[in-house]
Amino acid sequence: MRFPSLVPVVAGAALLAPTSPPAAAVPHGVPREVPVTAAELRAGTRDCAQISHGRYREDADGPAKVRVCGTHDAVFWKADLDIDCDGLPGARCNRRTDPYFSPATAFPQSDGRPLDAERLPYIVIPPAGALWDHRAHGVRGGSVAAVLYRDRVRYAVVGDTGPRDIIGEASYATARALGIDPDPSVGGVPSGVTYIVFRDTRARPIEDHDDAVAQGEELARQFVGRTG
Repeated sequence: MRFPSLVPVVAGAALLAPTSPPAAAVPHGVPREVPVTAAELRAGTRDCAQISHGRYREDADGPAKVRVCGTHDAVFWKADLDIDCDGLPGARCNRRTDPYFSPATAFPQSDGRPLDAERLPYIVIPPAGALWDHRAHGVRGGSVAAVLYRDRVRYAVVGDTGPRDIIGEASYATARALGIDPDPSVGGVPSGVTYIVFRDTRARPIEDHDDAVAQGEELARQFVGRTG
């Protein structure tokens, strides 16, 4: 279930061109790292050392059952995925397509404008509160995250905040990359998504998805114990 954004509306946001830089080529003769799988990452979240002071709801009318757990290197939770379309308005994310649309995100781009949910994979976290203060665990805007659904791993950043007692939301671009229906009105999935946020990390700038992926891949290798 979606809710209006908790951050102020930023007016006059300009639309970014829907292009992205090509991925850097691997030099000839240099072996590619074998990507960390969803199964490997999921195994690292099997045990929960709870760091939240209670549990979150996935929807306003649902039970409080989601714990935020922690390791030395990351925090994680398992929940549903609701679609966040907030930020720069576009063809798929705007007031017409999303009844809860807000042209603002809690954490802006480096130029001060809101993030672009259609283009940038980001996740939503609850604001700091009695249940969990993410800042005390090395999580902030731009922190690098791995999002798992079925056999897919996609890397994202922390980009927005939601209601204080609800968790389980990510941008249109995140859902689409995971093979989840990204429609802000009817899309998302009711369960089966794992969110892993790596402590004390930050994509620079926050809108640089290539940097988030590069960091995420290395952090994921460390998380699963691939140190060689």
